[in-house]
Amino acid sequence: MNNPAPKEWQSSRLSRGYIADYKAFNFVDGEGVRCSLYVSGCPFHCEGCYNKAAQSFSYGKPFTDELLDQIVTDIGHESVQGLTLLGGEPFLNTETCLAVVRKLRAVYGDSKDIWSWTGYTFEEMLLETEDKLELLSEVDVLVDGRFEESLFDPNLAFRGSSNQRIIDVKKSLAAEKVVLYLE
Repeated sequence: MNNPAPKEWQSSRLSRGYIADYKAFNFVDGEGVRCSLYVSGCPFHCEGCYNKAAQSFSYGKPFTDELLDQIVTDIGHESVQGLTLLGGEPFLNTETCLAVVRKLRAVYGDSKDIWSWTGYTFEEMLLETEDKLELLSEVDVLVDGRFEESLFDPNLAFRGSSNQRIIDVKKSLAAEKVVLYLE
């Protein structure tokens, strides 16, 4: 499994603006009814990754303005609690992810929440590039850390291995330390 040095992996060099999938109105990628955007590309290459195809930055199809409009419309449904960003690695697809979250925040403010999964730890993220930090500041709940197959536990909520944490990002940034959203 690859472990990057701070700022080594940059979205501007790696991302091709592709998405692996978009799923509206699902119940598995966070709390409540959610719309999930799966971006393409992840150099962590975690052993046992559930979405190996999305590790390629060229997998899937290009993100489009039409899809952005569809996501904004879908998120507006009264039953939808929010958006989930996963992949691939959202924090290495910041141009795409920031376009979505900026639009959602402009339209819905904080009335819809944003969850994201990342292979980075929260502490690693704080040492990263401005685009990653900007995206992090827009996320409400972060599931952090690389998937570790030896720590896999199918009984964990919203995470695959016990090293991963479910973090309240706003409280963590304010406290300058990790504040868990869920144990």
